[in-house]
Amino acid sequence: MRRRFVAFAFAALAAFGASAQSPFQFPTANHALYEPGQELKFFAPTAPEKPWTSGSFGCVRSDGWQMHEGLDIVHQHTDRRGEPTDPVLATADGTVVYVSTKPALSNYGKYMVIRHFVEGLEIYSLYAHLSEIQPGVAAGKPVKTGDVIAIMGRTSNTGERISQARAHCHFELNVFVNENFPAWFRRNFTGERNDHGIWNGQNLNGLDAREILLAERGGKFSLLNFVRGQTELCRVVARATGFPYLKRYAPLVLPNPRASQEGIAGYEVALNYNGVAFALLPRAAAEIKGAGKFQLLSVNEPEERAHPCRKLVTQRRGRWQLTDQGLRELELLVQ
Repeated sequence: MRRRFVAFAFAALAAFGASAQSPFQFPTANHALYEPGQELKFFAPTAPEKPWTSGSFGCVRSDGWQMHEGLDIVHQHTDRRGEPTDPVLATADGTVVYVSTKPALSNYGKYMVIRHFVEGLEIYSLYAHLSEIQPGVAAGKPVKTGDVIAIMGRTSNTGERISQARAHCHFELNVFVNENFPAWFRRNFTGERNDHGIWNGQNLNGLDAREILLAERGGKFSLLNFVRGQTELCRVVARATGFPYLKRYAPLVLPNPRASQEGIAGYEVALNYNGVAFALLPRAAAEIKGAGKFQLLSVNEPEERAHPCRKLVTQRRGRWQLTDQGLRELELLVQ
């Protein structure tokens, strides 16, 4: 019943952005994603013997138990030393919000984040493993679609360096979770460093950029409807109100006349398998049953079996429960 209600509610809102065109373009000149059967020309797998999917989005690593939130787009050009020379391009009009030039501080190596506004949503593109940042590209600077922002590379802080053959641009399209991330990080990772503030990758929940780029080629595409149409992993009631996500992603908030009349006591939140909150339904106090800050209402078991790598829910003694990881994700969302 709940899933049908969400579908109905979003259908009522579908006119908003239904004919919109998403602005996202490829972040490099490599467009081989459009060539059927040529995925290895586009993706950089984790090793020569690994499938191309290991360079794609989703539960694609460690036998399906490790999440990869971006696309590893392989290089096309090198210099005489074999180093990549491909320009990295802004995927859409936006504003640079963060540039990290110290590879030792992140698995991303040198990376940058750009904010975009699309159909009432804030979307953040991330470009990683860069060798050079284009002069003048800095936080606060506007960019246009196709602007050269960097040069592809293979920087990282991992023990095993990215090989020349596998040099790539790691590209993500994300939603931003919460500007209160630093406080959440200190509570949950005592003694660990957060060198990137709110631009830590844990505060950016990825969408499948492959699906978006392929869908755009088919003609009219609405990013808003794409996000609204995510497959539900689970549904949770959170006894929290006024958290920043509600304003930042207002088009994802569903109408509920009863909560509007009686007052909002919490939200019923639908999460996809990567923890993206894609539907938020306000609830009145009389509509919330049970105790505790978070209450797991339902789990889409086939989706959990297909995509278990974020480990947000688990089944114990025949009952589904939120894991510690799931509870942390929800705390970050609503704090």
